[in-house]
Amino acid sequence: MTNPQLLIFTDLDGTLLGAEDYSDEAALPAIAQLQQQDIPLIPVTSKTRAEVEVLRHGLNLTDPFIVENGSGIFIPVGNPHFTHEREEHADEYHLLRLGMTYSQARAILKTLETALKRPLEGFGDLSEAQLQALTQLPLEDLKRAKKREFSEPFVTLQSIPPEIVTAKVKELGAEVVVGDRFSHLISRHAGKGKAVQELVQRYQRNHPDQTLFTVGLGNSPNDLPMLEVVDQAIILPGKKGPHPQLQARGWPVAPAPAPQGWADVVQDLISEAIIPDNATLTKATQ
Repeated sequence: MTNPQLLIFTDLDGTLLGAEDYSDEAALPAIAQLQQQDIPLIPVTSKTRAEVEVLRHGLNLTDPFIVENGSGIFIPVGNPHFTHEREEHADEYHLLRLGMTYSQARAILKTLETALKRPLEGFGDLSEAQLQALTQLPLEDLKRAKKREFSEPFVTLQSIPPEIVTAKVKELGAEVVVGDRFSHLISRHAGKGKAVQELVQRYQRNHPDQTLFTVGLGNSPNDLPMLEVVDQAIILPGKKGPHPQLQARGWPVAPAPAPQGWADVVQDLISEAIIPDNATLTKATQ
């Protein structure tokens, strides 16, 4: 049996990048190996396109990427591995929009504010100074984070249980990814898992005879939708170990925090040390 084709989907902060210093140096040799072997490395993140483009340039990444919690998929024009039907064009990319527009997200946030009878502070409501105080991001990074296209982050409410917020958002026909500091309002058609499945299916359509093995790497509960749809989920621990909500799932845990742990895992994947002999190797649903 020929070796399966690896597709690697990865979160960024705390997974590929260091959680505190956003370092990537330890990951560079593993990324170079992936590129040499033509193994797609696909970022899956809550970040914006503008933020990911800076990272892609720095790491010389050429594969598709998924932004704003699975709201937009950007496939570089000319990429030979992923079909690109039904998309709109966005600069040098084919864009598959799973999410709504930013203006639609802003409108739903205001409706949610009324429904909850609580003021909500979205990125569009806060000044750069206020956002810097909340995020500790440098100004240039903050400006890129504000270039939303499909979703709206807002300061997580501490006075209302998250399940109530989630239920209200669903009533409005949308979804919310609840985080400790920020929650992200996204389309009900969006999500990290849905976006990953879409790209896997597109790769399979371009390579109908190729068996695929998909890997997802993440470090926090907002990565669960991605981790639940891949063949092998792998957890990146923090300084105090893996997140309890991920550890309970029984998935393998990298031997160290990011980026060194990410590099160790990916190098093992390349050498087929992590793909179990009895792994279920599946083709994407057509």
